[in-house]
Amino acid sequence: MNRLDHLEHLDKDLVDELAQVAREAVRDELREQTRKQRRTAALYAASGAVGLYAGAALALALGLVLVLGLPGWAAALIMAAVLGVAAYLLRGAARSGSGHGTMASPGDGAAIGGTAPSAPPSGRGMPYPPTPPTAPGVPGAGVPEPGTGGPGPDPEAPHHRAR
Repeated sequence: MNRLDHLEHLDKDLVDELAQVAREAVRDELREQTRKQRRTAALYAASGAVGLYAGAALALALGLVLVLGLPGWAAALIMAAVLGVAAYLLRGAARSGSGHGTMASPGDGAAIGGTAPSAPPSGRGMPYPPTPPTAPGVPGAGVPEPGTGGPGPDPEAPHHRAR
């Protein structure tokens, strides 16, 4: 009986040690991923700041060109209107690109109402295979059946399943 208690104690120590090693490995992996993501985020932030300054320089240059033919206040007013319209159009593009209600929620891997991404959500591994527009071999799926030569049934006609 004493021997079994000793083995049970060894098993518990082994399980505890394995759990500690697994925790340390996961912690190290998460630290490495976080370090890479922080670097990527810093580069995106720097890119955005430089892009902002480039846009400001472009707006200033366009304003200075307008000042050549107009009074300063009119050139500034025109540039403000142009930048306001650009901001409005960009906001509209961002809203239509987000697809409220038409896209699947991020993380589930589906592409409802859109196309599948070129790579898995994790960013690693092989890209998703291309999805055919219709299922292969389905009669009336836009591909004429062999020997008929026709385009298939009318897509506007009601569809009934065979019983």
